[in-house]
Amino acid sequence: MQFFPVGKVYDFMGPRWYFIGASFLLVVASLVMLVYPGPKLGTDFAGGTEVEIAFEKPVTPDQIRDAVEQAGLSRPDVIRVQDLKNPQHYLIRVQDVSTIGEDVQRAVEKRLCLGETSGSSCAQAASEVKFSPGGEKITIRYEVEPDLAAVRAAVTGVAGIELRAGENNPSLQNARDHRVEVALMGKSDQIMAAFQQRLPEGATPEAALRTEWVGPKVGAQLRDSAIKSVAITLLLILVYVAFRFDLRFAPGGILALAHDAIGTLGILMMLGKEFNLTTVAAILTIVGFSVSDTVVVYDRVRENLSKVRGATFGDLINLSISEMLGRTVLTSGTVLMAILCFFIWGTGVLKDFALSMTIGLILGMYSSVYVALPLTEWLDRAFFQKAKGQKA
Repeated sequence: MQFFPVGKVYDFMGPRWYFIGASFLLVVASLVMLVYPGPKLGTDFAGGTEVEIAFEKPVTPDQIRDAVEQAGLSRPDVIRVQDLKNPQHYLIRVQDVSTIGEDVQRAVEKRLCLGETSGSSCAQAASEVKFSPGGEKITIRYEVEPDLAAVRAAVTGVAGIELRAGENNPSLQNARDHRVEVALMGKSDQIMAAFQQRLPEGATPEAALRTEWVGPKVGAQLRDSAIKSVAITLLLILVYVAFRFDLRFAPGGILALAHDAIGTLGILMMLGKEFNLTTVAAILTIVGFSVSDTVVVYDRVRENLSKVRGATFGDLINLSISEMLGRTVLTSGTVLMAILCFFIWGTGVLKDFALSMTIGLILGMYSSVYVALPLTEWLDRAFFQKAKGQKA
């Protein structure tokens, strides 16, 4: 059975202005939403602490939010994760990060007698003290075997320092160079402790499924790098298409890619989704798939330019798309079916990636026909034909 009979030519260029108008509205609306109210940035870009947890008893988002706020953490976002195995699967995100201020760091170093000579007031002096960027760990080195009880007393004597519960804290990590590690109470630990204290008994598991943190400065750097990576990708593809075919094809190809990227972001914002590194990965994948589909159609148009005589460039586009339509639908449809499986049965980041890919694949198939080629036809008619009405 053939969905698209061989030899039949469809008129794709006839209704192109309706689709161009729809694409224009989608892109303009997406750009407006990117400016105001702006994308909803995830932890990757906005910074903060993120905890993914599967509760063992039914709890409500209001209970989770109240427990986090009572623990002194501000602006918690509670997101229910679609999980068929556990309906009590949540993602909790706060904008707080377990950073240790410079004043606290200097106080810890003073209590540990960093760089001082052992004397009556300092039984042991640390030779090196390092603080983790996330503020959840202190690494201390000594010249001799340290007294862990003395290390614990020195660190806990500083205001603003709270050790993570556990018998082996501090712990000797390397006996050869006398390296001691002190685990501190981080924001994720505070969240878990708040749940154990304030939620129904037995609802909170012993450990979270996943914990992540990103500092505000790192988040800003990641956001800028993501924007640059997408912009550089579009520029390089523009150069590739211009050399691969000729100048008239390049603007249409790059416009289609920009349409797919901006349109996908706009639809995700309409659905209330976040913009994070997963979204950037999906956008770059969409751009790669879309340019591949566009180049295949472009190649058939260029091939028909030398085979078909006496036809306008618009007729050649209709013929080329009709010849490649079956291939495009089957290829993209196969990929789409695989992506939909991840969307239906996946959870968390995998589900968000599959949703972005699904939107991008559909826009990629559409833009190859009604964004890239109409612009190419207009450029040919406006700049490449020597006289009005001349054949391609």
